[in-house]
Amino acid sequence: MTKFEVVFMTNPGIGHLVPVVEFAHHLINHDPRFSATILIVTMPQRPILNTYIQSRAATSTSTNIKFIHLPIVDPPTPDQYESSFGYSCLLLEKHRPHVKQAITSLMETESDSDRRLVGIITDMFCTSTIDVANELDIPCYVFFPSTATFLGFMLHLPILDTQLTTELAKLDTDLVIPSFANPVSPSLLPSIALEKEGYSWFLYHGRRYFEAMGIIINTFHDLEPYALNSVSTSQVPPIYPIGPILDLVGPAQWHPDQANHERIMQWLDDQPPSTVVFLSFGSLGCLSESQVREIACGLELAEVRFVWALREPSKAKFALPDDYTSLEKVLPNGFLERTTGIGLVCGWVSQVSILAHKAIGGFVSHCGWNSILESLWHGIPIATWPIYSEQQMNAFEMVKELGLAIEIRLDYREGSDLVLAKEVERGIKHLMDCDDEVRRKVKEMSKKCRVAKMENGSSYASLGVLIEKLVTS
Repeated sequence: MTKFEVVFMTNPGIGHLVPVVEFAHHLINHDPRFSATILIVTMPQRPILNTYIQSRAATSTSTNIKFIHLPIVDPPTPDQYESSFGYSCLLLEKHRPHVKQAITSLMETESDSDRRLVGIITDMFCTSTIDVANELDIPCYVFFPSTATFLGFMLHLPILDTQLTTELAKLDTDLVIPSFANPVSPSLLPSIALEKEGYSWFLYHGRRYFEAMGIIINTFHDLEPYALNSVSTSQVPPIYPIGPILDLVGPAQWHPDQANHERIMQWLDDQPPSTVVFLSFGSLGCLSESQVREIACGLELAEVRFVWALREPSKAKFALPDDYTSLEKVLPNGFLERTTGIGLVCGWVSQVSILAHKAIGGFVSHCGWNSILESLWHGIPIATWPIYSEQQMNAFEMVKELGLAIEIRLDYREGSDLVLAKEVERGIKHLMDCDDEVRRKVKEMSKKCRVAKMENGSSYASLGVLIEKLVTS
């Protein structure tokens, strides 16, 4: 029997890496004829990524998945980039020769076997891999670990670029983006796209998507029907919605601080069902000390049980946020004492494990797409607090387009905005009191998440079409 190999080119962001690895597992579980080789870009500044890879590699020995760490390259020099996003894009471009060498070596080892390399699947910001695929005559697909609305923005950007008479940041009128049913304020666009360097990279990647054999996206039809229909045109490569792809175990399995995880889960075990609000702002999310104090005061005013994942900016360049060594220095005087038994303030947590717990009744979230999918899977309503990347667009979609979240803010920008304690109180009370349409719709979408991946579900069928394309091309 002929067997099929797929190579995955990854991005060293945890929010990009995890869904790619989980999709590789999902593909192999769906069709055992497949195996996967996952190419890893190492960032010494982010040791938690290596911890995750080591854990996944240790548990993947019997699932036809192997990880190859690409050689470390000389990092971009400060005169070559203006932001962490520019640094990341350049770093990935510099790996291109090593990507080609790794794939060439793989092809040589498989030339005498019954295994055939049928495709390369590359991260949304690793589009130089398309050149490698073309040189080696291998079909290349883009893996898009975000929303169909954001994909629509990226695909529309080359057209928008020809129409703009000023920079995006200077626009004073709403934008018509085909993947959104409603006009989109420029204040909701990713901060990266509002800067000259980031805009250039977005435009570059958006143009390159049209060269791919297809775009695999971590969403499903019942969640984003309007957006998916808008991007599924003859001008765009085939779209394969295969989500929701989730790591339902999460860091509970691989994070080094197991004792803290167990402490949190034991505390939640003692709380009544659906009474705890969970606050978490993502793998890169950290807030100013003044904003932290406003959240603390808001939590006290709301008088609800809570678990709050609180982290500070890393002192190392391009590193992920750190856990606070002293919470007392950043929180209001006496806050921890006054909230003893009512809430927990902690550092890095296994978010998906907490969202799965029966005690959780609401989620104040930065609106990263993985976090949104996890909350929908477990039927937990969100209050939106976007911080970076495309999260403002995600929040807008969840609140205004889909009616699946409650608004605290849609256009929050850390450093230029402050959500006051009364706003925090009001948002959390609304979230935890909402026996309304939002909670009902979230519970309904939770069921649809599961149906999409079942046999005859929309994502199950889409994956089948993708597999057929891979094995016959």
